[in-house]
Amino acid sequence: MAVPTITHACWQRLAGGALANLKTQHLGIQLLTKRLQRSTDPLSVKASELHAFFAKWERVLPNEIQQLTHL
Repeated sequence: MAVPTITHACWQRLAGGALANLKTQHLGIQLLTKRLQRSTDPLSVKASELHAFFAKWERVLPNEIQQLTHL
């Protein structure tokens, strides 16, 4: 499954807190989630960072990517 485009609404939802509902054992995502929860950056910056992360690690995160549009 491909990573949704940067304009997809899922990134804003995830940046707004839905990322905490993602079921994953991937340490990188867990650390990113905690850091973004504490961040005071605007949602658009967080959403861009999330998209870049998932685009970079697309090959090793198929289960997590499958969940993105459903959160």
